Amino acid sequence: MKMKKWLAPVLGLVLIVSPATGAYAAETAPTVKTPASDLRATFDYLLSEHYALAVDTMIKTYDGNKAAPEAAKALDQNAKDMEPAIASVYGEEGGKQFEAIFAPHNAATDDYAQAVKDGDKAAQDAATKEVDKFVNDMAAFLSTATGGKLPEAGAKQALAEHEADVQQVFDQYVAKDYEGAYKTYLAGFEQIFGAGKAISGAIVAQNPDKFDNTKPDSAAADLRSALTMLGSEHFALATLSMEKGYDGDPDYDYVNWAQDQNTAAFKAAFTSIYGADAGNQFEKIWTTNHINAQADLAAATAAKNTDNEQKDKTRLTNTFANDFGNFLATATDGNLPAKDAIAAVAQHETTVTDTFDKYVSGDYAGSYASYREGYKLMSGIGENLGDAIVTQFPDKFSDTMPTSMPNTGMGGGEQTNNNLAIWISLSAIILAGAGFIIFRQQKKEHR
Repeated sequence: MKMKKWLAPVLGLVLIVSPATGAYAAETAPTVKTPASDLRATFDYLLSEHYALAVDTMIKTYDGNKAAPEAAKALDQNAKDMEPAIASVYGEEGGKQFEAIFAPHNAATDDYAQAVKDGDKAAQDAATKEVDKFVNDMAAFLSTATGGKLPEAGAKQALAEHEADVQQVFDQYVAKDYEGAYKTYLAGFEQIFGAGKAISGAIVAQNPDKFDNTKPDSAAADLRSALTMLGSEHFALATLSMEKGYDGDPDYDYVNWAQDQNTAAFKAAFTSIYGADAGNQFEKIWTTNHINAQADLAAATAAKNTDNEQKDKTRLTNTFANDFGNFLATATDGNLPAKDAIAAVAQHETTVTDTFDKYVSGDYAGSYASYREGYKLMSGIGENLGDAIVTQFPDKFSDTMPTSMPNTGMGGGEQTNNNLAIWISLSAIILAGAGFIIFRQQKKEHR
């Protein structure tokens, strides 16, 4: 993997806290909920879901998984759901033009996976040409639509990097280089969130009045996006891991390793905001009745141990939801109320278990319906948690940001003497570092 891809993708996540500008920022308290940050969040959600579903569809197609056709349908619906976001700015014709360019490349990625499975080199080449055409056509569309605010050359390079990430994950998976595949997967996840930031930035720069002169790259918007990235990546990996565990797939331990990277990033975030004690507390809660419970549920289901299945579901939707919801409420000093936090976490776990249960029962359409519901939920969680943190520390998201973080009562507050840019950067660096955590070689007794 090229280091420059980690360090400076063209449309990569800008890991600095940008000072807010404009009348809106000067006259009101900082908030994650602005027209511009909402636009960015929409692209964050839809583009990252596209990435996760594209990889999932290709892998399932190659494996001959019976869920592959429904994965492809979910990917197609994701493309259709992007049209309203474009149409809201560029009109119905602009939305249709976007979809006409975007939708066919989903079929091309699926065709590529099938061609590799069939050993059909001609079909592989045809699918690759279709993807290349998409990169060129979409770059031209975005540049023209934004009046050059998103330069065609930059858009083309970023789109090519995204497509290269998807194909590289797949090619490494086919070659059984599972460690490489999941390293690339994590890198691609970060890259696609950078694309959402760049596209929304160009649209807002072109139409500032439509977005009340707010900015999609304010400190608060960056926080919201970073939390959404971590949460969305967690959801995608959690559902994938449970399916892989149930099926006894050879890359199961590597998906879990990727989850460990995600956990470490979350821990770094909480540690940097609230101190080492809070970070350790987070890790214990997050791992014991959450990450481990998901793995236990997959194993119990494969072993047809219904008693343990129910216990593990209770650990997720009850024990973990309550423990983590209360943790978040305490950490944010009640700015995220415990009742709301518990309900949101329980809803998240319900979508995870529903996605898995329907997959196991062979209801693949239902499984992907739950998947899409659960994936979208993570965007809302990122918004609400981010809003609670911004409300708790408004001075950290204003034009002039102090360099010290107040002691919040979570323990270790005196250690956090850097601004929030540090922890946002640290989270992404941990995701990109992919390699410092030892593989969690889970026992696979059910295989």
